[in-house]
Amino acid sequence: MKKKCIAWAACLFLAAGSEVLACTGLLVGKKASTDGSVMISYSADSHTLYGEMYRWPAATYPQGTMLEVSEWDTGKPLGKIAQVTQTYSVIGNMNEYQVAITESTFGGRPELVDTTGIMDYGSLIYIALQRSKSAREAIKVMTDLVAEYGYYSSGESFSIADKNEVWIMEMVGKGVGNKGALWVAIRIPDDCIAAHANQSRIHQIPFDDKENCMYAPDVVSYAREKGYFKGKDKEFSFANAYCPYDFSGLRACEARVWSFFRLYDKGMSKYEAFVRGDATKEPMPLYIKPDRKLSVQDVQQAMRNHYEGTSMDMTKDIGAGAYKVPYRWRPMHFTVDGQKYLHERAIATQQTGFVIVPQMRSWLPDAIGGILWFGVDDANTTVFNPVYASSLAVPECYRVGNGDMLTFSWSSAFWIHNWVANMAYHKYSFMIEDIRKVQTELENGYRDALPAIDKAALALYEKSPEEARRFLTWYSTTTADQATARWKKLGEYLMVKYIDGNVKKEQDGRFKRNPYGLPAAPDFPGYDEEYYKEIVRKGGEQLKVQ
Repeated sequence: MKKKCIAWAACLFLAAGSEVLACTGLLVGKKASTDGSVMISYSADSHTLYGEMYRWPAATYPQGTMLEVSEWDTGKPLGKIAQVTQTYSVIGNMNEYQVAITESTFGGRPELVDTTGIMDYGSLIYIALQRSKSAREAIKVMTDLVAEYGYYSSGESFSIADKNEVWIMEMVGKGVGNKGALWVAIRIPDDCIAAHANQSRIHQIPFDDKENCMYAPDVVSYAREKGYFKGKDKEFSFANAYCPYDFSGLRACEARVWSFFRLYDKGMSKYEAFVRGDATKEPMPLYIKPDRKLSVQDVQQAMRNHYEGTSMDMTKDIGAGAYKVPYRWRPMHFTVDGQKYLHERAIATQQTGFVIVPQMRSWLPDAIGGILWFGVDDANTTVFNPVYASSLAVPECYRVGNGDMLTFSWSSAFWIHNWVANMAYHKYSFMIEDIRKVQTELENGYRDALPAIDKAALALYEKSPEEARRFLTWYSTTTADQATARWKKLGEYLMVKYIDGNVKKEQDGRFKRNPYGLPAAPDFPGYDEEYYKEIVRKGGEQLKVQ
């Protein structure tokens, strides 16, 4: 598989005290969704990842063809594996059979990394998508590959879903000289939701439930051999053995899971001390049954979370500044007078390459049922555009080669969204209101139009599946490119409205002019009372008016 770019560089969970804790995934079973669809989500968080969309068309290969595998993070060649004779088309993280796979890295015990393995986590994802027609088949493909060729990466949590079910699989290596991997996969009940965010979350393994649980045969015995676990099989915890909790694993990782769960279970308040860093408290469950069903818009909104309404609300502490900015620039830790402190790590964060909500719908043909809701940059300030998984082309605004991390492009969604977001950081409490209006306008428009698009595609599909795919390709590429153009207009509007810290007056959707046609005098909003009080507290004496 020839990579177009290095896409996963900062989805790495480093050891306690690290500065990069990245990637969040949410999972929704079909009976927990409002329309019966299966959904997962993923934010590819990185300071160096360029937001673009990858596509692999279906292909056939002669018997005996070998596939070169390179490390997804660095491009380092790792080795060759046998290619299959038939691969399936993949766009982003979903294939033509409505199989979707995402990840978050938890790292785990460093001695278990096998630097001689061939299969790294990124290659596992995209190769499995090209070879699988179901989530269960994807799990088998991935685990067979690491068994045969070795697992190169550190610990990973994978979301693996199809149109009927969704699984969490956690995997770690066995160290140099021990080919294979230690892994467990648990199916999330259809009426439940789950999440993972750079911390291993699977504890007890239901060994007897072969229908809903799969695992490596030595997952327990290897932990005993290494001294990670002593006890009976029923007492074994994958997380405790291979990625024990520490403060960072709770406060920066499990807290993100909690911020999602608490929206759908009022009883989650009992875990607040745990996610704030107290590992002696009872851990959260792997999944919960929500008190109401989730729509695709609910999942999208959950990816925009900054702990609003909690004791960790990033719009409330002093770091938010005068304009209530829910972002904190890196590094995540800082020291004052010998004491170490932190910035919160929320689901939504500024350094995101792309964010997705794959939606799988079993009642439609695969060519129509799979939608990859795709956005670039921070989930909070992006637009989730619908890209049908059967699309034959990538929108120009997401095309690989349309700009890069060091090359600005006015037709690149990534650069346009970053331009708007970086303006908003300086006057967030004002600008986010304007951003929300356009964001809501576009996303509600997709929601309202989708039934008609599905219906038209289905009518075409009954006559010609290829014609249906061409129609859905047109819709997916057109809407994404139009949304990027609309976002550029938003950026121009924000620049005019908020130039130099002022706020221009508006009337009937236009900026006001005076009776002579010149711009009306703008408003001067200044700062809020809390910020003024802080100014006086720090330097009031020299600023007093005499």
